This record gives sequence, structure tokens and C-alpha cells, in this order.
Amino acid sequence: MKREAAHYIQKESGVECGLCPHRCAIGEGKTGICGVRQNEGGRLYSLIYGEVTSMAMDPIEKKPLYHFFPGSEILSIGTKGCNFKCPYCQNWTISQDAKARTRFFSPEEVVETALREGSVGIAYTYSEPIIWFEYVMDCARLAREKNLKNVMVTNGYINPAPLEELLEYIDAMNIDLKNFREESYKKFQKAKLEPVLRSIETAHARCHVELTTLIVTGINDTLEEMESLIGWIAGLDKNIPWHVSRYFPNYRYEAPATDVNFMLEVCKRAQGKLNHVYCGNVSGSYGWSNTICPKCGSTVIRRSGYRTEVCGLKGTACAKCGNVLYMVSP
Repeated sequence: MKREAAHYIQKESGVECGLCPHRCAIGEGKTGICGVRQNEGGRLYSLIYGEVTSMAMDPIEKKPLYHFFPGSEILSIGTKGCNFKCPYCQNWTISQDAKARTRFFSPEEVVETALREGSVGIAYTYSEPIIWFEYVMDCARLAREKNLKNVMVTNGYINPAPLEELLEYIDAMNIDLKNFREESYKKFQKAKLEPVLRSIETAHARCHVELTTLIVTGINDTLEEMESLIGWIAGLDKNIPWHVSRYFPNYRYEAPATDVNFMLEVCKRAQGKLNHVYCGNVSGSYGWSNTICPKCGSTVIRRSGYRTEVCGLKGTACAKCGNVLYMVSP
């Protein structure tokens, strides 16, 4: 469904999209980098309002969010398109394919489905929800009225004004911090690092935030870069959960899967600066999937795959020592 877009400027040469830092200058009949926002007659339109590629009830840990309503399930929806061009994209069939099949769902239908399924809320995920801005805003407003939580799984590439609008309704975000070098963001994401860091800082001040870094062979798999990234997170807040994830060859990138021993070394080094470090997309996770109280060392949440046992949590505190954790629980 087509809907006039928010955040654009009309110019003599076309329109300038103001949703994300690309600020695409879009000529008549053309779309921006995301492929789903089009100039028609000097007006910018979203071509994906309500167009859903995927809808499923998922464990909230799959987002991944380990410190937000642990053990709950959430209705997850996604569309097509993305404002990044990662050559190793794990969801490229919907993020990079403008012809991906969709089905229309109104915001009312999505919220009704979430309520019927007993979901804790709605997660905007699978592809990049920022480019779905108008629809996410409408769903999120309605969800808030029905006491449902709103979650975004995002690359964080958004301008300050639309981000502030979203944060009026978003309760939690998992933000991908792809790497920690401007030249890598430019080469592989066709984007910039600085706006992502700014988004993380802004969101952390307003809602629950967790971060994910996919360690990709030949791109960000050096200890020097990982230690710089870890240091930046620790400088913002050492309690922010950091999910380290393993890359596998996909889409247009064929380097070997990430070395597991390297990932484990990164996790060990991160543990010295961050209170909550997790290792994902690795069979068994080598003990890096449980939530441990950083004060007394007791296990407060035990995980095996997506099976979650809340075993030592009292509210948002460790049941053993009373230490208040960076946690949002029912």
C-alpha cells in the first residue's frame, strides 16, 4: 500500500528524504537507496505501508533481547528493503529484493493478532524497520493504547528528528553495531558509523537498549577493532548487554565462517569491561548464553537455545544479593 512519507523536503530538482542520514536526493519516479520510498509528482511516498513479508510469534530472546521481559514471546513483523547494503546480509531475500512477496496488514490487524496470541508486544524486525517509519509509528501508537510493548531490531541509521518521534513509543531496541571503523561502514554498509553511534546514545537515554555485533571474517575480526568497540560501549554504559554473533557465508560474501576461538577470546576480553556479554549463533554458546549477576556471580537467567529459565531474578534484581540489574521484567 502506498502512503505519503514523513520527513522529506520538496526541491526544484526533486525531493530530499530526511528519514536517514543518506538524505537521498530523489528524482521523479525514482526511489532512494532503500528502494521503497519514491518520488511521485514532487511528493515522497512509502511503497511498503502495511506490506508484511514475515509475521511470527518469536521468543524475545531471538531478537536478541536478553534483558527485556525474559522468557516471553512477541509478535514479530517485517517488511522488505533496507538502507544498508551489507554484502553478507543474512536476510537478503527480503532486505535486498524489491520484489519480495508481501501481504497487507492494517495496524489494527497487527495489534489484534498480538492480543489474540498473548504476545507481550510487537517487534519490528527481520528487515530494517526504520524505512517502514510511517507504519511502525501507526502500529506503535495503537499498541501503546492496548498496553503492548514495542520493540525495534534496527541498524540505527536514522536522523535525530524521526528517532525522537519513534522513541515516544518504542520500549526497547536491539541495535546492530556492525563494526567500529568509518571506512568499513562506507565500504560494506554504504553508510557512516557516526550516526549509528549517535542513535545508540540517544536511544539508551530513552529506552532499553541492547547491542549486537556480527563478527565477519575479513571485515571486523581483529582484536584491535573489537577492543575499541568494547571500550566505546563501556564508556557509554558497562551494563548494556552486548551480543557477539557468528557470521556464516551468505548473499554476496563467501569468506569462511567466523572462527569460534576468536569469538570466545573477544567475549573474554569484553567481560573485563562489560557486565553482560553473550555469544550467539554458536552451537552450545560455550556458557555465554546465561545472565550472571556481575556482583555475586550467581546465575539469574539460564538459557539453552531459546529455552529460558528465570531462576534467580526478583523483579529486576538478583534474588541472591539484591543487586539491581539492567533489566526490564513484567
